[in-house]
Amino acid sequence: MPLAFVFDEHLRGPAWSAVCRHNATTEPLLDVVRVGDPDCVPLGTDDSEILLWAKHQDRILVTRDQSTMKTHLDQHLIAGHHSPGVFMIRPHGQLSAVIEFLVLADQLSDPHEWRDAITYIG
Repeated sequence: MPLAFVFDEHLRGPAWSAVCRHNATTEPLLDVVRVGDPDCVPLGTDDSEILLWAKHQDRILVTRDQSTMKTHLDQHLIAGHHSPGVFMIRPHGQLSAVIEFLVLADQLSDPHEWRDAITYIG
């Protein structure tokens, strides 16, 4: 089953451009939406609400938010919710490595492998 991703709002620039370049030239396409897109939660949405939306849409959250996301995910899980997973981009992570990881995860993994966990990428 293919994976689906949601990019946190701070990944609307170069990271989004890297996904668009990938999808313009390579198959299979990555299924990625961004916080702030019409089919997603609006810009400025609290992390806890993003995690709930991602859960309901079965999308793995991709973020660089190392300062608060672990706490929000812990609270989300303690409240009895689940998460498709969080992919945390390392502070000096390269976008090419992030895209490569997303492609490989999409093609070679099962969605349940990422459930309720933070995985550091890039």
